[in-house]
Amino acid sequence: MAVDCKADAGVFVPVVDHGKCEGKNDCVRVCPYDVFEVTRIRDADFKNLALLSRFKVAVHGMKTAYTPRSEQCQACGMCVAACPEKAITLSRRSS
Repeated sequence: MAVDCKADAGVFVPVVDHGKCEGKNDCVRVCPYDVFEVTRIRDADFKNLALLSRFKVAVHGMKTAYTPRSEQCQACGMCVAACPEKAITLSRRSS
């Protein structure tokens, strides 16, 4: 898949707002670098959410996106554009 990437791999990382994410897999489907996976939200992440966000996550099956291969991200922005909840942003990786 030809993608107009904005950065070398690992310069930027996708950041998922677990309080907004509904685990719909759009990010998984569009990412040409296999950065994402949708799985059950980790207990610590769930506990850190506000009450209303916890309810939302529970209603959506306790699923959320994670970025286990974030070092492969090349900041193409396809995940940001595809996320219907606007739960993904790109952030410069801190050194």
